[in-house]
Amino acid sequence: MRLCLALPLLVFVAIPLTAADPPPAPASATDTAQVERVLAARKEYQAALIALYTQYEKTGDRLRAQWVEEELKTFHLMSKPSYRLDLHDVPPASLEAKANIKAANDLYIEAMRYKDKGASTEYTLNQRRAEILLREILNKYPTSDKIADVAYQLGELYEGRAYKQYERSAVFYQRAYQWRKGTITDARLRAAVVYDKLLNERGKAVEMYREEIAHDTDPARIRAAEKRLNDLLAPRK
Repeated sequence: MRLCLALPLLVFVAIPLTAADPPPAPASATDTAQVERVLAARKEYQAALIALYTQYEKTGDRLRAQWVEEELKTFHLMSKPSYRLDLHDVPPASLEAKANIKAANDLYIEAMRYKDKGASTEYTLNQRRAEILLREILNKYPTSDKIADVAYQLGELYEGRAYKQYERSAVFYQRAYQWRKGTITDARLRAAVVYDKLLNERGKAVEMYREEIAHDTDPARIRAAEKRLNDLLAPRK
């Protein structure tokens, strides 16, 4: 199927995730129904294009099938922000990474073949491909021992230039260390830096730097957190 060669798995696995405890919705949030409607419309639009492509493939109409491919590429290159992280976006911190699942491993390997590869438009498209493959792991295999790595990679994706979705990035960095209990990475420090430098959430940044100092064992990262924490807590002149 030629569409698979053009967009490997990209058009088949964008299934919404169920979240239990990402950042809560604003107390005054009244957008739930509208956001749910947008998410459903995205899914339906994609499904309609896939169905149309399948029809043209069956009838041998290569020109119109190519048109559908191009429209699908355009759809996936569009910025699609998470208006509410608590609505079908970030899985809960309570997930447990405990099973070695081959299908999840294979998806992770495939995602890494695309992540950070290419230039210009191809780079952005590859980042979208990687995102959806990584999301499929969380959606289909939430007990996989790869989920912490998946969260870290999603944190990088959302922080990067193809997305610049910093709130999403920070929460996925947090999931990376929450799901990999007892193993130390720079995920906590990266979350702190995103809150500090990119989201300008001083209170959250202070909290995260303190957690970094309390939990990490890497001297360089601890020093970096201590220095920045002191800067944030210093009396303003």
